[in-house]
Amino acid sequence: MPQQTRIVSPGPAPNAVRTAEGKVLTAPADWSLLPPGDAGLTRRVKAAGPTWTVQEKKGRKLFSRGVWAPAATIAAAKAKLEMERSTDAYAKKQAASAARREKEQGEYVEDFRGAVLQFLRFDSGHTAIANRFADAVTAHATPVGSGTVARTKRIPIEQRAESAVIAWMRHQTTAYDHMKIERVKGKRREVRRMLAEESRRLLTKYRRGEAVNLASCPLARALTSAAQAKQ
Repeated sequence: MPQQTRIVSPGPAPNAVRTAEGKVLTAPADWSLLPPGDAGLTRRVKAAGPTWTVQEKKGRKLFSRGVWAPAATIAAAKAKLEMERSTDAYAKKQAASAARREKEQGEYVEDFRGAVLQFLRFDSGHTAIANRFADAVTAHATPVGSGTVARTKRIPIEQRAESAVIAWMRHQTTAYDHMKIERVKGKRREVRRMLAEESRRLLTKYRRGEAVNLASCPLARALTSAAQAKQ
């Protein structure tokens, strides 16, 4: 029934959706699909109800594909929101929010880099490469919207830093990205675990202060390549 608010998945046709029970529904003729992207407008349309929220799961991630709702409801919410957003008060509020987010992001980047260095714990003789390494991992992992483990709040920052370092090394210092891994359940996880152990052994050399041939060390070479790519 159109009057029932639902969470659905994409259907077999552009104007069709599929319920959790597998039933295919066709959107009413006077409904429109509000595309994702404007969270404020989406919240207002949902609050006005009824709506069909379209979600699609790919792997472990859930993607929004928009919200079906009466076209009149969408138009009214959009007009009211545009009027509010045109005021000086709204502009000041947005500027203040942007400044706050920028400050919070800067503080987080600093804290995350510190957590990375704490995890590395390189010997003082390898301070220079530790700093380069921390910079590279932080630059890759902390941007807003990057979707990396560094952006999650489900685990402590110390664990985020450790996971980010191991992930960076997996892609930059091993052959993981070019491996042909069997499509067997658990095989990819097994390969990742093996490569993580390999990365930890390499980190141990730097922690112990052992002499490292930078010309052949996969970490040193990866950092050099990353620096050259930025130039």
